[in-house]
Amino acid sequence: MDEVKYPVLTQKSIFILEMNQYTFNVDSQLNKTRMRIWIEHLFNVKVIAMNNYRLPKKGGKRGSMIGNPIHCKRMIIVVKPRASIPIFS
Repeated sequence: MDEVKYPVLTQKSIFILEMNQYTFNVDSQLNKTRMRIWIEHLFNVKVIAMNNYRLPKKGGKRGSMIGNPIHCKRMIIVVKPRASIPIFS
């Protein structure tokens, strides 16, 4: 699936792994329903909740273009307490 770019491993995302919350960078057009279906079928887990947010735009000037457009957003996925997604282990 091209819409899910990659899992995110930052300090915050590693901290929330203990609470069965996983973070992914996804395409900005992807909605929660499609992401839920994709995660449940691919990893065989039950998704309880999802949150998403867009990354802040970075300032700066590059040539004639001001700022960098953001083409992805981040989704935090909460799975059942005893389930896990193996790419984070």
